Amino acid sequence: MATKKYDTIIVGIGNTGEEYEHTRHNAGRDIVELAAKTYDFPAFTFDKYMNALIAEGKIAKQRVLLVRPETYVNKSGDIFKSLKLAKKDIPQTLLIIHDDLDLPVGTMKIVQNRGSGGHKGIESIMRALKTEDFARIRIGIAKPAHVKKSQNKSEVIKIVTSTFSPAEKLLFKKIAKKSVSAIETFVSEDAQRAMNEFN
Repeated sequence: MATKKYDTIIVGIGNTGEEYEHTRHNAGRDIVELAAKTYDFPAFTFDKYMNALIAEGKIAKQRVLLVRPETYVNKSGDIFKSLKLAKKDIPQTLLIIHDDLDLPVGTMKIVQNRGSGGHKGIESIMRALKTEDFARIRIGIAKPAHVKKSQNKSEVIKIVTSTFSPAEKLLFKKIAKKSVSAIETFVSEDAQRAMNEFN
C-alpha cells in the first residue's frame, strides 16, 4: 500500500475477535472507531496485505488513514510489513493509540519518542519500525486498585482482557471524546501542540 497519499496514519491497537470487543486492551481500537464516526469516514474494510481494517477520509482537511490491526496486541507491528513508512516521516505521520495499565481509567497522556513501558504492542511496533520516535496516545485502563508491575502475568492478562464496569464506561467515553479532539490537533498541528493542549 502506498502511504504518500496520506498526511497522517492513525493506528488503534487491540486484540481481534468478538471475545475481545470493548475490553480494556481494545481501548485504542475503540477510539479509532469513534474517530471514524466523528469525522464521517466510510465503513472500515479489510486490507489483506496489512491484515487490518482500514478507513480513509479527512480530518481538518488532511488526508488520514485509520487502521485497526486484525492481530493480537503483541503482533501489532506486523501491519508495517506492507505499510511502508519512510523513517524520516514517521514522527510527523504516525499516531498510535493504545491502552495503558499505568494510567487510571478516565485519563490519557500523549507522548512521543518514549520507551514502550512494557506494552507488548508498542514493543512490536518499535521493532518493526526500528525507532521509538512516533507519537502515542496512552489511554488509562487501570482499575482503582492500581495494577503494579510486580503482579504476575496471568493477573495482568485477566485485567486487560476484562470489560469496564458501568461507572468506568462513563469515564472511558469522556476520555475517548477527548482523545478524538487530541487526534484532530495532532493532524492539524503536531504532536507537541497536542501534548501542550491535552496533557
